[in-house]
Amino acid sequence: MADHLAVLNMPIEALQRSHTVTSFEPFTLLSALSVVTEKIGLVATASTTFDEPYHVARRFASLDHLSSGRAAWNIVTTANPESAKNFGLEEHVDHAERYKRAREFYEVVTGLWDSFADDAFASRSQESGIYFDPSKLHVLDHKGDNLRVRGPLNIARPVQGWPVIVQAGQSEPGKQLAAETAEAVFCSPKDINAAKELYEDIKGRAEQYGRNRDHLKILPAALVIVGDTVQQAKEKRLKLDSLVHYDSAIASLSIALGSDASGFDPDAPLPEDIPDTNASKTGRAGVIKLAKDEGLTVRQLAQRYGGYAGLAFVGTPQSIADEMEEWLDKGAADGFTITFPFIPEGIDDVTQKLVPELQKRGLFRTEYEGTTLREHLGLPRPNNRFFS
Repeated sequence: MADHLAVLNMPIEALQRSHTVTSFEPFTLLSALSVVTEKIGLVATASTTFDEPYHVARRFASLDHLSSGRAAWNIVTTANPESAKNFGLEEHVDHAERYKRAREFYEVVTGLWDSFADDAFASRSQESGIYFDPSKLHVLDHKGDNLRVRGPLNIARPVQGWPVIVQAGQSEPGKQLAAETAEAVFCSPKDINAAKELYEDIKGRAEQYGRNRDHLKILPAALVIVGDTVQQAKEKRLKLDSLVHYDSAIASLSIALGSDASGFDPDAPLPEDIPDTNASKTGRAGVIKLAKDEGLTVRQLAQRYGGYAGLAFVGTPQSIADEMEEWLDKGAADGFTITFPFIPEGIDDVTQKLVPELQKRGLFRTEYEGTTLREHLGLPRPNNRFFS
């Protein structure tokens, strides 16, 4: 679940058309969902730039206990520059500094999750009045370049050991952070060749750090539009794109670029001299590449970003399954982060039409192998770094 720490930085003409202007804080909503669901993973976004490790560690540990082991932390450094102004800053933190803090932040949070041995509370006794074994409590006492956190965390070790670590950056620092820390990577390659390159890049880096490449799942985002025929699915896509208002489209393009695009000539190519910013490097590079590769005008580019500019599988259940199978077989993905074009019909199309086709091919489970999110993803439970 995404988390916005500021109203998106777009003109009011576009903002008035955006559902993002109001959104729930993730932990409140996911905690509520945890008591009415049994199997689904609960992935919350938490910023390493505008939050504190102790808060993040405690919230995720709590969610993991509430959900019986289904929590995951999507590590973000927060790209929206407007967020800084809600946390006492006039300017956004430098991109490289944000990732440097994120790496240390991860070490502190995971260290806090290891504050107690798994069996620290096994000695609880009503007769003796003993609640836990003090020899199985570790005080972190972290003193780093960006953070100072004493610990210990005041909650038992999470059910999964650590909630699953998820990361989404594709910039150079983002890929490095993913290789060192992530167990699942949300990404947005434009095609299978770009995906294979990214897949091997991140997994290769992970192996250099002594990690098992199979313990890092690459999950490209994909819009899935299902039709009874390929033509019908394409017509659904065209209809959706046609509904995007230009005010919203140019605002979405501005966000992706990290620069105001409203003054660009709509019917000219994207300008060459767009200034660099502290916003997402991945998003900006993707816009520029798409504009050059397809020769798009600003208007066409905006229309694409105002709708959905990423990877899309548009077709019948069989044709989409063919494409997904190729990505899985050729080392471009371990699975997909599905984006639905609309709800509830878009979800129904995937679960009732596409999933059975994938199951028939042995590409999707027919039942859950366990109860925790780690078990669903085939990830091991991490050892406690302080207690064997």
